[in-house]
Amino acid sequence: MAKWMIANKKADFDGLAREFSIKNITARLIANRLITDRTKESIQCSEEAVKTYISGDISFLHNPFLMKDMEKGAKIILDKIGDNKSIRVIGDYDVDGICSSYILVSGLKLFGADVDCVLPDRIKDGYGLSVKLVDEAYEAGIDTIITCDNGIAAAEQIEHAKKKGMTVVVTDHHEVPFEMGDDENKKEILPPADAVIDPKRSEGEYPFKEICGAVVAYKFLEAMSELNKEAGPSEAEREEFFFQKLIFAGIATVCDVMELKDENRVIVRESLKRIPKTDNKGLKALIDVNGLDAYHMTGYNYGFVIGPCLNATGRLDLATRALSLFLEEDAAEAAKIAGDLKSLNDSRKDMTKNGVDEAVTFVEQEIEKGGMPKVIVLYLPEVHESIAGIIAGKIKEKYYRPTIVLTKAADGGAKGSGRSIESYDMYEELSRCKELFTKFGGHKMAAGLSLPEENIEILRTKLNENCNLTEEDFVPVLHLDMVMPLKYIDMDLVKEFSILEPFGTGNSKPLFAQRDVSLLSGRIMGKNKNCGKYRVTDEGGKLYDMLFFGDMERWHNFLREKYGENNVENLYSGATDGSMKVSIAYQPDINTYQGRESIQIIMNDFT
Repeated sequence: MAKWMIANKKADFDGLAREFSIKNITARLIANRLITDRTKESIQCSEEAVKTYISGDISFLHNPFLMKDMEKGAKIILDKIGDNKSIRVIGDYDVDGICSSYILVSGLKLFGADVDCVLPDRIKDGYGLSVKLVDEAYEAGIDTIITCDNGIAAAEQIEHAKKKGMTVVVTDHHEVPFEMGDDENKKEILPPADAVIDPKRSEGEYPFKEICGAVVAYKFLEAMSELNKEAGPSEAEREEFFFQKLIFAGIATVCDVMELKDENRVIVRESLKRIPKTDNKGLKALIDVNGLDAYHMTGYNYGFVIGPCLNATGRLDLATRALSLFLEEDAAEAAKIAGDLKSLNDSRKDMTKNGVDEAVTFVEQEIEKGGMPKVIVLYLPEVHESIAGIIAGKIKEKYYRPTIVLTKAADGGAKGSGRSIESYDMYEELSRCKELFTKFGGHKMAAGLSLPEENIEILRTKLNENCNLTEEDFVPVLHLDMVMPLKYIDMDLVKEFSILEPFGTGNSKPLFAQRDVSLLSGRIMGKNKNCGKYRVTDEGGKLYDMLFFGDMERWHNFLREKYGENNVENLYSGATDGSMKVSIAYQPDINTYQGRESIQIIMNDFT
C-alpha cells in the first residue's frame, strides 16, 4: 500500500486565480508543480513563472551556447562541411537515439554536409560508440564522427578514433563518468574528443541539465545556424527546418522520460501543437497505422504508442528501420515500414509478458528461500536482451525495489538493464563496483551494463551488502495535490485542467483524495477482466461513475479483508446497502459517449 503525501505548497492562490482568470483549485495545482524549493516559494510561483508555465513558447528556450564546447563543436563541423570532409553520425537504438540521429542528419544535410548515419546493432555492437563502429567508419573513409545520445562514456573508443587521426565531436545528455578523489569529491572523466557537449558537464552555464539527446542535437544545429547566418540555407528554410524538427525533439523528450519542467515542457507542448503540420511522411504513416488523430495527440500517445513502435525496431530488428521511416520520401513505402514497426511492437508485447511472468516466478522463489532482497538482480538467460529494461521496470513497479535484469549476451557474457526507485541512485551505486563490468552507463533512475557471467552473483552480493535503504524507502509514495470532495468536480473545472498539459514525468495529472466514498454496485470489465466500473456516492448522496484500471487482485483482497466475501459478491450483484466505504486517490475525467459528455472519476489508489 502506498504512503499518501498531500502537497502543502503556499502561494497567493486567490491572486493568481484573479490574474490568470482561473479557478482557485487550478492555481493550487500550478503551485504544486512549480514549487520545488520551499525557501523560494514566492520566486518559483511568481506571476512570471506561472505565465511561463501556462503559455511559455519557444522564446523561453535556453541559449545553446551556454553549454560547454557548444560553439567549439559547431565551428568544427562547419569547418568540416566547408572542407568537404565526410561526416558520420553515430546514434543509439532507442527513441532518443533515433530522433537525435534524424535531427542531426537532416540538419547537417541542410547545411550541405557529406553525411551518413550508423545506428548500432543492439546485439552485435551494444550501446553507443564501439571500437568496431570506429573501425568501420575509418575503413569507409570517414573523417569526422559526431555522436548523439551517446559518447560521454566512450573514452576508450574515442581514443581509438583519435589514434587513427579522426575528428570526434560528442553530443550527449547522459551522466558524465567520474571517479572519487582522495577527498571524496567526484572527478569527471571526459572522453578525449575534439569537443564534448553535454549539459551535465560541471563546466558550462547551461541552466537546465535534464534535456534529452535529441534536444542537445537540435540545439547543436541552432548553434551552427547562428554561426553560419551568411551562408547555407535561406532564412525561410532554416525557420521551417527548426519548426519541423522540434516535433521530434518533443517525441524524444517524452519517450526518454525527461521531466516535463522548464524548457522540456515548452518543447513537448510545441511538439504536440505542431505535429498536425508535420511534413514527415514516415511520422504521418506511424500516426495513421496506430489509429491516432494528429490534432488530438497527447504525451501518452508519444510515450505509449509512437515510442514503443520506434523502440521495437532496436529491440527485435535494427533501429535503422525506424530511422529509414523518418527519412522516407515515398508515402507508400513509409506506410509499409510503419506497418512493420507496429507488428514488431505487437510481438514485443507478447515477449515482454512472458519475460515478466518468468521474472516474477524467479523473485517469488528467492523470497521463499531467503526473503526479499533490497536490490533485485535477475539473470534470465533465455529472455531476449532487448526487453531486459522493460522487464526490469515492471518488476521494479511490482515490488518497489531497485531491479536489474540480465540476459545472455551474444558474446557469451551477460548484458542487461536496471531501473531504480526514487531513494536509490543506481548509476552511483553501480559506479562503486565498476570493476565488475565490461561496460556500463546511465543515470540515477536507469542504467545499462555488461559483465562476465561469473560476476553476476558478485554483483548481486555487493549491491545488497552496500545498500543503505531502509524499509521505509521500500514503501512507494503517492503524491496527491489536495483533499477535494467529489462535489467540487464540475465540467468547467475539469476542462480548465487542460492548461496544465502536457502531462507526464514531472508534471503529473491532478490527483486528489476523498474520504468515505460509498460503493453501491460494480462490474468487472475488459478482455482480461483487469478493470472495474463502479457506481459510487459521496456524503451528499450524489452519484458518480468510478473506474479502476489497477491491480484488481489487490483491490478485491482489500475489500474482502475489510468487509468480507459476501459483501464483495453483493457489490457485483448490485445488492449493497452503501455500507462499503473506501478512501480513494482519484483523478476527475470526462467521458464522451455518442456526443454526450459526463463526469467520471478514475480511482488511482485506495485505503
